[in-house]
Amino acid sequence: MPEHHARSFPPLAAPDARVLILGSMPGLASLAAGQYYAHPRNAFWPLMGELLSIPPGRDYPARVAALCHAGIALWDVLYSCRRQGSLDTAIEDDSLVPNDLAGFIAAHPAVRHIFFNGAKAESCFRRHIRLPDAERQIAFTRLPSTSPAHAGRSFAEKLAAWQAVRAALDARP
Repeated sequence: MPEHHARSFPPLAAPDARVLILGSMPGLASLAAGQYYAHPRNAFWPLMGELLSIPPGRDYPARVAALCHAGIALWDVLYSCRRQGSLDTAIEDDSLVPNDLAGFIAAHPAVRHIFFNGAKAESCFRRHIRLPDAERQIAFTRLPSTSPAHAGRSFAEKLAAWQAVRAALDARP
């Protein structure tokens, strides 16, 4: 499999977003489609459908609009990296370039909770991102990866863990 230099997408966010979900880097299927979580077996959109009552089969713009309307922003910790294939384990550590998450948080002051979609997103964030004063006001939670490569948990188990996103949205500021 050839090495690939991957670049993430711009963030998806309304100005009043309260929750930020961070992945590590879009997989090859997502990059090819130009859409977050485009792999047909990725559990992200089915989970969001359950949490936000988004009817199955909605097109990508409608799903994105539903997330933004609910107060959820999406982005990735990494702006770019080299890797073979789509797996987080294939990301070459010496190639990581982080996104400007401090700038994102400054532009979205209502964000009070950051959720990491998997361990790699969290570890990259902890190693490469500094949010000066904002960190004291923001909660951080790692959730099980929605990737089809993370098959160690059932959909029901992932949904139970991802209910934390719904709880964060329902919490009073």
